[in-house]
This record gives sequence, structure tokens and C-alpha cells, in this order.
Amino acid sequence: MYRLLVTSLGRGLLRAAGRWRPYCSARLLPGLAGGRAPEVQVPPFRVPPHGWGPGLLPPLAALAWFSRPADAEEDEQQRAGGAAADDAADEAEAEIIQLLKRAKLSIMKDEPEEAELILHDALRLAYQNNNKKAITYTYDLMANLAFIRGQLDNAEKLFKATMSYLLGGGMPQEDNAIIEISLKLASIYAAQNKEEFALAGYEFCISTLEGKIEKEKELADCVLSVEEKANTHLLLGMCLDAYAHYLLLSKQPSQAQRMYERALQISEEILGERHPRVKCQGKVGERRQAGLHKKKLIIDMKASTACKLFTTTIVLMSDLATTLDAQGRFDEACVYVQRASDLARQTEHPELHMLLSNLAAVLMHRERYAQAKEIYQEALKRAELKRDEVSIQHIREELAELSRKSRSLT
Repeated sequence: MYRLLVTSLGRGLLRAAGRWRPYCSARLLPGLAGGRAPEVQVPPFRVPPHGWGPGLLPPLAALAWFSRPADAEEDEQQRAGGAAADDAADEAEAEIIQLLKRAKLSIMKDEPEEAELILHDALRLAYQNNNKKAITYTYDLMANLAFIRGQLDNAEKLFKATMSYLLGGGMPQEDNAIIEISLKLASIYAAQNKEEFALAGYEFCISTLEGKIEKEKELADCVLSVEEKANTHLLLGMCLDAYAHYLLLSKQPSQAQRMYERALQISEEILGERHPRVKCQGKVGERRQAGLHKKKLIIDMKASTACKLFTTTIVLMSDLATTLDAQGRFDEACVYVQRASDLARQTEHPELHMLLSNLAAVLMHRERYAQAKEIYQEALKRAELKRDEVSIQHIREELAELSRKSRSLT
């Protein structure tokens, strides 16, 4: 995912927290997880008064300083004091790095309460040392942790604090890191049924990235690398995917279809249709209930705090089938979901059981009950092997509905 902090925080902090990639995203999944998190007091970002940038001395003070007589012994003491301060800062940064590593490990071990306590310790140490980069990064990790636990009010405050620090530090509004946070905020508003804010967020992300891509077309590869340009395209695909989810759950399948078609085109052009997933640093424990039967809106990022999956081309095919199925265009839907299922088999996709369930649903809508039953049974066996209780329950319900439909024909 896109790296929020630049090299000034130090390579060690980036290694501890993991590199950010712009083609990763928060997923929208059914069901809210976790309880209410303790509220985090977020101090406002402090901006120096106008005309007084960091380290700028008033003219008279500067004049007085430089007009002082030289004192070799005093200069030596000052240099020694400065070196000691640098050593202390390095030690504090090393401690922050270790805390971030421990927090990430706790998240990977599914110990969110422990991770939260460790991150609070890291934040306190960062404030004590006035390490603004560490403050910003720790806030972001805390926001992501609240995000994956379904503690949306707390996540919203923390993401806003992170954005405030980034913008206050000079990061431009169109930076991919700002867009990613804006996308997560839009998804939070969607989950909270704040339609006006959600729509404004999604549209801001998409329109800003479209304008950015147009500008980047004119830049030579020596100015902006092909990889960086591709990253911006993938982030746009992620935003289109998230917006399409929202539109589909808002019962606007035709609009969702257009978003999915654009996201699928980006994914195919850059990742290819067989690309199983974009690799992110850290273990990935995320599961996505893909396709036709998502019941509610939720955000899930159970990878590392800053590492998400960009949705695969295969899953986008299935999601596009969802929108066509919702419009009664069953034959077209079947083409896409069948292709997605075939590719999932070939690539040993971890969500094959979900894709098969979606294929069976389309077949049932086409009244091809015998074939649908066979596919559902395979999907059930695979879900049981994965121990995916949500999918198991759903497939069993669908099999019961299929049985009722079959009996009504005899």
C-alpha cells in the first residue's frame, strides 16, 4: 500500500510498519466485528503562526545570536549536548520501532486489545519526543485497527487526525495516501448510513484520481515511473470497486455495473485476469464474502494494519455478474461468473467456494436446478474445508431454497 511516511522517519520505522502500496484497499464485508473501542483523545494539529515556519528565528533574536562573541568551550559543550540529544532521539525512535513491530505481531495473531495498548505506548513516546512522523504513522495504525474491529466512530476520528497531520505537514490533497484515507472515511460513512457524506467521499476519490491520471499521462517515465502511474490506476480501480459495492447495496445495480466494468478493465490491463492477489507485507487473514449474497456493509482489513488486498480480477468478474443478475440479465451474469469460477479453479483461488456459490445462484435463477445443486454441494464441501462458517450457513440455506423450488416443479 502507499507508504504514508517518507524516508525522514528512518528506514527502521518503515520496516516495522510495512510499506504502503496504493493498490490495496479496505474491503467491504457482511457483518460488524468487535465491540466498542475506548475513545482516543485526538489532539488538534498545531500549525505555527503565519510567517513563523519551523525553526525560523525572529530577526532581532537572530541578530543577537550571531553577534555574540565566539566561545570555543561553550561551542564544544553545545556540540556535545546536541550529540547527546541526537542519541536520545535515536534511542526513542528505536523504541517506537520495536513497539510498532510488537503491535503488528499482535494484530497478525488476532490480539487486537494487546495491539491497541502497545500502539498507545508508541503514541505517548512519539509525543514525548515530538516525533511528528511517528505520531502520524501511529495514528494511522490505530485508525486501521479500529477500522478492522468495526469501531467506526473511533476509526473516523483517528483517520481524520492522520489526515490533519499529513495535510498540515504539506502533503498535497491529491496524494494517494490522502485518497486512501478518504476512501476509508467514505466506507465508514456508508456503513453508518450517512449517504450524503459517503457519496461525496467516493466521488471526491474518483474525480481526484481521474484528474491526476490525466496529468500523469503527460509526464515522461524518467519523471514518474511506469510503476507509480500503474499504482494510481490501481487505486482508482479500488475506489470504483468500493463505490460499486455501495451502489449495489443501495439497490442501484445498473450504476454499480458501470463502476465494476471500469474497475475490471483496470485490473485486467494492469494485473491480468489470472493475478490471484496483490502481495502485501505481513500475513493476510482477510476473507471477503464475494459476489451475489452480501447482506450488509462492513469494512474488513484483517491483514496487517496497513496492508489490504486490491480486489482480484477474478472477484471483480463475479461482482460484475452480481449486478447483471440483480437486473435479471441471467445469461450475461452466467458468462462472467462461469469465467471467474474457471479461473479460480486454475489459480487455486482462496475464495473458490464463494465464487462457486455465486455461480450456483445464477444457475438457480436460470432454473437449471440440477446443475445448481451440484455446484452448491461442491461449494459446501470447500467451505467446510476452509471452516468458513458464514459461507457454510449461507450455502445450506440456498440448498434448502433450491430443494423447495425443485419440489414445486414436480
